[in-house]
Amino acid sequence: MRLTPAEWKLMNAVWQGHPVTARGIEGRLPGGDRWAYTTIRTMLSRLVAKGALAERKEGKTSLYEPRLTPRKARLSALGALATDAFDGAFADLIHFLVKEEELPPGELQKLMSLLQDNVKKKEGKR
Repeated sequence: MRLTPAEWKLMNAVWQGHPVTARGIEGRLPGGDRWAYTTIRTMLSRLVAKGALAERKEGKTSLYEPRLTPRKARLSALGALATDAFDGAFADLIHFLVKEEELPPGELQKLMSLLQDNVKKKEGKR
């Protein structure tokens, strides 16, 4: 499921704590973003229609909870990036990040360690 930048902001606000109302989300938006209440409601309805959120009513109030986990959202976004920009090749994506970005030494070491751990796990399953 692809999320727009605005939808990411709303999902991050919901993931902070739920269930949450549209009014509750207003105060959680990053960087001083101020959206009209009606805009938030419209965006939440779209996320419900996409299946990213569940909505339940308590009286006249709608409460929203995530149906999409942050992990699944990130995997989907990363998969879309790999597909769109690297013809589906995750290795090319990682190579690009390592080569083109100025990764701090600690981040580079962390990446190398994660890759080595992954290789060991895969070899252990054989």
